[in-house]
Amino acid sequence: MVNPPKQTIGVCYYPEHWPESRWDEDARLMVAAGITHVRIGEFAWSKLEPNPGEYRFDWLDASFEVLHRHGLKVVLGTPTATPPKWLVDQMPDMLAVDENGHVRGFGSRRHYCFSHEDYRKECARITTQFAKRYGNHPALIAWQTDNEYGCHDTVISFSEAALKGFRNWLAQKYQSPDAMNRAWGNVFWSMEYRSFDEVELPNLTVTEANPSHLMDFRRYSSDQVKSFNKLQTDIIRKYSSAPIGHNFMGSYTDFDHYAVSEDLDIATWDSYPIGFLDRDSSDDENKARYLGVGDPDLQAFHHDLYRACGQQRNGAADGRWWVMEQQPGPVNWAPYNPAPYPGAVELWAWEAFSAGAELVSYFRWRQPSFAQEQMHEALLLPNGEFNEGYHVCEKVSKLLESMEAKAQVERADVALVFDYESQWAWEIQPQGRDFSYIELIMRYYRALRRYGINADVIPATKEAIANRKLLVMPGMFNVSHELAEALASSKATILAGPRSGSKDENFQIVQDLPPGALRELMDIKITRVESRPPTSPVPLEDDFAFEGWREFVTAGEEVSASMRSEDGHDGVFENDRMIYLAGRPNAPLADHIIKTALEKAGIVAERLHRDIRLRDNNGIRYIFNYGPETVDCSEIIGGSELEFGEVKLVPRSVTAFRL
Repeated sequence: MVNPPKQTIGVCYYPEHWPESRWDEDARLMVAAGITHVRIGEFAWSKLEPNPGEYRFDWLDASFEVLHRHGLKVVLGTPTATPPKWLVDQMPDMLAVDENGHVRGFGSRRHYCFSHEDYRKECARITTQFAKRYGNHPALIAWQTDNEYGCHDTVISFSEAALKGFRNWLAQKYQSPDAMNRAWGNVFWSMEYRSFDEVELPNLTVTEANPSHLMDFRRYSSDQVKSFNKLQTDIIRKYSSAPIGHNFMGSYTDFDHYAVSEDLDIATWDSYPIGFLDRDSSDDENKARYLGVGDPDLQAFHHDLYRACGQQRNGAADGRWWVMEQQPGPVNWAPYNPAPYPGAVELWAWEAFSAGAELVSYFRWRQPSFAQEQMHEALLLPNGEFNEGYHVCEKVSKLLESMEAKAQVERADVALVFDYESQWAWEIQPQGRDFSYIELIMRYYRALRRYGINADVIPATKEAIANRKLLVMPGMFNVSHELAEALASSKATILAGPRSGSKDENFQIVQDLPPGALRELMDIKITRVESRPPTSPVPLEDDFAFEGWREFVTAGEEVSASMRSEDGHDGVFENDRMIYLAGRPNAPLADHIIKTALEKAGIVAERLHRDIRLRDNNGIRYIFNYGPETVDCSEIIGGSELEFGEVKLVPRSVTAFRL
């Protein structure tokens, strides 16, 4: 990035929820807290168009002017996540349908099917109105398309519109039913189709649907999100030069975020560390230890993932990314909603800034006293008084200003491949109830973080894997020969497995046995796999073990084998370029295999305290203490100059110093 922007603070604001007489005071208080960016508009369709064709933009015009008068920059969201009731009544078949055939009705949000062509026309119409009216407003700094694509499991719809669209998609992909029958293996169970019009959606089957059928439907559904988003970005760019983003979600993988980001200038995401901890974690010890601060690694993983998404447009080498919604207090949607521990909200901001975020924007400005999110805390209390998050904004914004912090990240020597099709594949055919691709990825990512390693999360493309020292790619569903060639020419050490290269693009077991094209890099083949219940791990050396998944491997003469199990099968295979781990590692084994791979790649690293994480960026090292105890970090800091914080990190705190 030639001139990286300053890092700054933002907030999500809903002027339509409050009297216009309050807006000026809100804007004044935002500026006083150091807030520079304000997102508005993304849920306001019924307020803007109360009846078909009856536009009422006067209140939005006025809110623009108030924010502009105070020097605030506006991020404008298109309102297509909440179509009004009159539009649903006009076209009731625009509603999504769940896998049980039930219509998902009006009364909350995201009540539409991505495949519905007439709804897309309505989205184009309202987006055009927005883009023409506000595209060149001096307060406009950026756009946001829609809101949280796929939230509430709304990507995959089994509607008539989806059926029609899916049949057309298949016809374009395969050209003939015979080609599709071969790709899907439809000779099995007499599933052959005579025409594309015979194909149904893969729900309501007696037992499991064909995995190839399911995979193509997942691909189709993902493509619908991409084309829906592109419809809006194409319109906006006709009338506005402001950059365009979308706010992705955490731990949500029903569509390919890399693909959608090809049409975005900025990738943003919505970060709720405490909500994710209780929703996504199955580790009761971790949930108790990090109750009010969140998982030490899950938020950071998404920062790295969405930084990679921000690089997708036109193959950008240094993409842009934001946190569009940052949790400032208890939320309302998790199974349990504890308050952040003291220091946690500030720590989250610096975790994002250390990963190169341009903006950390808090959700939301003022807690509402009505409707579904009335229990979701904000920077202000429902009566308009300051809440704790407001004072965090003041503190963090002043530090950013004093540091002249810039949004810039250097390309890391270590990269972890995250692949959306692999996530879909192992959801479709887990072969073990608890097998999860994203959880497998997190085992490796956590180990890298425990060694203090900056790692990029990347797609499996030739450009992304180039110029790395270590590439980590567990569970990669399909490894093409082109990807294997790119890996071979990258000169990086490669850590792969388990399940890597085990299927082809049609979801069939590769003809020369797994790991498929990776056999070009290592002479091994997997002849059997097993999944095991949590009560029956496979013990290896020391306290190492495979949990839930193990592979039986035959190796060539130039491959060394180690980590023999009690029943006589090796678990780790290595040659001069590659390490293959033939099972899902427990935490000690994940640490060991990452340490081995780092040493093989010539990277020096030391294991950190269990609660400590660090990140180096732009000449500054940030150290985070997620734990409940004070930790002395003098060995990490040495005699370096502190930017802020203390050498002894109290619980849930951060220290930064010049490298």
